[in-house]
Amino acid sequence: MGEALIEGSNWRLVEVGRVVVITNDHPYTGRLAAIVEIIDHKRILVEGTSSDDSLVVPRQAVPLNKVLLSSLVIPGLIRGSRHATLKKQWEKAEIDSKWKETNWAKKRAQVAKRKALSDFDRFKVMRLKTQRRFEERKALAKIKASA
Repeated sequence: MGEALIEGSNWRLVEVGRVVVITNDHPYTGRLAAIVEIIDHKRILVEGTSSDDSLVVPRQAVPLNKVLLSSLVIPGLIRGSRHATLKKQWEKAEIDSKWKETNWAKKRAQVAKRKALSDFDRFKVMRLKTQRRFEERKALAKIKASA
């Protein structure tokens, strides 16, 4: 018989140590937390011990429909870990720096930056876009003319 190749899936599983982003109408929307315990099929116990104060989440039960699973996992985190243990593992896994490198975090930072623009800043962005478009079209016309 032929050999069977068994591979793990690329699904993001609900597991202890998985880093989640809290969403929806939760008071800690947009913050990072790690799954510390799985309560039942609809709720998890999370805690976020980020070094950035704007991302800290106190330990609490959160419904699964109010979180998004990230690709980051804290390896070796045991179920029901206490705050100090979680903080050590969080720093050891360098979750904060890994999060800042993800496209997800970069996109969120870009959206927040755009949202904070003033009217004059939006005008300057518009002018820069039109200048860039003009230069691109000029270069394209030059290439077409030489071909």
